[in-house]
Amino acid sequence: MAAYIESAISWLLLNARGRDAAAFSTTPGFSADGGAAAATPTVTVTSPACGPSGATLGPAYMQGGEGLFPGLEWEDVEGVAEWLVFCEDVDAPFPTPLCHGFFLGIPKDKRAITHDDIQQDASAKNRVQGGFYYGKSLAGPIYMLPRPLLNHGPHRYFFTVVALKEPLDAAFVASRPSRAQLAVAVEGKVLAWGRWTGQCERKM
Repeated sequence: MAAYIESAISWLLLNARGRDAAAFSTTPGFSADGGAAAATPTVTVTSPACGPSGATLGPAYMQGGEGLFPGLEWEDVEGVAEWLVFCEDVDAPFPTPLCHGFFLGIPKDKRAITHDDIQQDASAKNRVQGGFYYGKSLAGPIYMLPRPLLNHGPHRYFFTVVALKEPLDAAFVASRPSRAQLAVAVEGKVLAWGRWTGQCERKM
């Protein structure tokens, strides 16, 4: 019964998708007015385990599967001081893309994130085993696994990698900030960015 109800909701919200214009990379810090050096993506981001951008996220990467994070790799950027990675569903039926989690305070010499990297570091609050920190996802976990509405069609998940030209405040990084707080904090600090997209859907 629950599946039929969810499917009915999906039908009602079928056109409530495609929130690309409200993605994290459209916030003021990514515009020229916000001090960004590049308003368009220039950093190449890949996922060796999942394939090129636009690849399908298999069941292992979805809620109800193995709970895996799709590992990401990216190229270096001259002048980078720190990295951050932001994950969101731009096809969720909300005015703003659904935040699945983000990671900040990533050292400048680190150019990959694995599933093991984002596991909780028991010795430090809000820090993961990769040596960096995580912010607030919509539902609370470090990284919220994809679970598109049943029969709502394919959902795209943007994994945005951002090169910052100066580090974020250390206390802010460790405070588990929200999406809105992060958007303000990166203004004037964005050097370059890139994106890898994964997609998946659930059908009855």
